[in-house]
Amino acid sequence: MKKRGKKHLEEEETLCCCEYVNRLGERSHVAACCCDCEDLDDACDRFLKRESQKPESLSHVAAVFTDRIRVPWLWGGARRVELSIIPPLILLPVLLHIAALHFLLGVVSLIALPGLVLWYYYSTHRKKGRTLFFLSLALFSIGYMYFLFLTEVLPRGDFGLFQPAVVTLGVILTLAALFHTKRDPGIVRLNVEDVHSTVTYHSPLAERDSAVNGGKHDVTMTVANRAETAKHGEADLQESGRRNWCPVCKVVRPPRAGHCRICGVCVRRLDHHCVWINSCVGLANHRSFLLLLLFFLSTSLYGISLVLRSVCPDQLLLTALLYCPGVYDQYSAALCFTCAWYSSMVSCGLLHLLLVQIINVSFNVTEREARLALREKTARSSYWGLVVDTGVYSQSFRENWAEFMSMGEKLNPPTPLLTDLVALLGDGQKRD
Repeated sequence: MKKRGKKHLEEEETLCCCEYVNRLGERSHVAACCCDCEDLDDACDRFLKRESQKPESLSHVAAVFTDRIRVPWLWGGARRVELSIIPPLILLPVLLHIAALHFLLGVVSLIALPGLVLWYYYSTHRKKGRTLFFLSLALFSIGYMYFLFLTEVLPRGDFGLFQPAVVTLGVILTLAALFHTKRDPGIVRLNVEDVHSTVTYHSPLAERDSAVNGGKHDVTMTVANRAETAKHGEADLQESGRRNWCPVCKVVRPPRAGHCRICGVCVRRLDHHCVWINSCVGLANHRSFLLLLLFFLSTSLYGISLVLRSVCPDQLLLTALLYCPGVYDQYSAALCFTCAWYSSMVSCGLLHLLLVQIINVSFNVTEREARLALREKTARSSYWGLVVDTGVYSQSFRENWAEFMSMGEKLNPPTPLLTDLVALLGDGQKRD
């Protein structure tokens, strides 16, 4: 087995930029992406002959197709391309350019785009599967809006150097906050040393009193007391283990931690799984997530104001989105106006998310805890569900925000494993 592993590693190290090892472990080339596909040939033959397809044929074709879509890479051979990142690269510019042709086409396109996104979200959310579609859409939206701002708005000559510098700084800060948020959200990791260690302790012999039956009575009472103490401690340990034990991750979860079925890990102080960053929001990245929302919303709203000031100079900013006469007379102005509408729709959604996050932090409750409390009817809800108070961890407004801002100091607490609790139980018996 070791020789085969070494040979396999040597083959991967000697791959050229266009070669790769396919899902069957065979060496292949990106130029042969359309060659030797028996599953596709069989599916086409059955389609032409009007025969029913095999139940597994379409899944096999999709697996082969996704495995062969590669891009040349200088190190380690060609890299596989995740197909879910491709639709936003095509869907967004096509719909925005169609929307810029006419007012009615703009209405249809701007309704169809969020409709398609919501449909894809609910279809993937039911399967609890990870996808790069939303992260790709978010990154491409930022890049494409910034590109159109530089190529369509700036050449109109309505601004100096200060405005594009502020927009550029906002884009850089948004991407930096996104990069920081994408790091470890606070995963509860398994401590291998503690799991494989054995706890052995020796208790001293009980003192015997020779005056009372040779000390036999005292020894019997001491063993009984220890057995009773061990029984109660073991019962508490089993109850705590059943409540906090994750059978998937094989770890004991600390308080307020939760298991994400999409990422497949347990996260400390799990708030929710955000599809727009393709990661969980937890103890380690919750603050940077709020910072990401603030940077994005500030940059987006400032950019929208600049675009509307350029294409609708005679209208107020608050009414320019609803009434901008003559904007569709020029295609460039119509495209900028359409992008302003798209950015406004995205900003409204993220503004609602930011509002919910601020309210939850103010009441010291996570989104996961709020949903569970509402489901079990153990929380107070007001203002159309925006405010959910579980009353479990909330103290005061100031103390809740102080705890939230100091969460970084709690990133590496010791994980309560079963062996640790057994060791504590043994120490308690020693003291007796």
